[in-house]
Amino acid sequence: MRLAEESAALRREIDALGAWFHNIDLDGVPTAPDHFLGDYPRVKWTRFSDAIPADLTGKSVLDIGCNGGFYAIEMKRRGAERVLAVDSDERYLAQARFAAARTGQDIEFRNLSVYDVGTLGERFDVVLFLGVLYHLRHPLLALDLIREHAARDLFVFQSMQRGAQDVAPVAEDYDFWKVDHFADPGYPKLHFIEHRYANDWTNWWIPNRACTEAMLRASGFALVSHPEEEVYVCRCAPLPPGAGAIHPARADALRRDTPSAEDHGL
Repeated sequence: MRLAEESAALRREIDALGAWFHNIDLDGVPTAPDHFLGDYPRVKWTRFSDAIPADLTGKSVLDIGCNGGFYAIEMKRRGAERVLAVDSDERYLAQARFAAARTGQDIEFRNLSVYDVGTLGERFDVVLFLGVLYHLRHPLLALDLIREHAARDLFVFQSMQRGAQDVAPVAEDYDFWKVDHFADPGYPKLHFIEHRYANDWTNWWIPNRACTEAMLRASGFALVSHPEEEVYVCRCAPLPPGAGAIHPARADALRRDTPSAEDHGL
């Protein structure tokens, strides 16, 4: 009887924090038992967890767009010395702090936009960027800033993808009058969502697979493995021409042009 009462009390605490997107088991009580994707994100985590070192002892981790804290908790469970989890939504941060405390994990949380990762003034051994790209008005800028200011070695990326899974060869250059490649399903395409997608107004851009891989390369990330259809494990690589070194005035102008509300889910 006492256990049932404790579970009921925990259920009330969880529900008081609002609707959860991360379903996390807290002492036998799930935070989002009716998630439309099932046991999410664990159902996805099980498909790529082996691609990330099982022992992160002595490593630092930055979780950008931590949401309810599922991945930050998993990184700490793997022995990471320091985990900094950032999000620009205070509701998600409150949930993540609660989940971390309940699971006994010492994680640092901060309200921060991906566009402001440079203000951290440090680089991390592992950077997680999971389920964020499609919520951003300026996705390539975000990748550039992560590569320039935050990532030291391993970069784990995940994005919703739509369109063809084909990846067509991309030439170094194209003649102005050559246009056929734009119609190729395997050519990099970033689909723009003008209104809403899945009833979510913060969904702005959805890449196809070729676009995901091209954007990662263009921002200075080299593909190490592709363990799950939406997940890429990368390492920092030499910056290609045109990448990085974002002029501060340009970055500031873009940041001012970006409403803070767009970072929901970040």
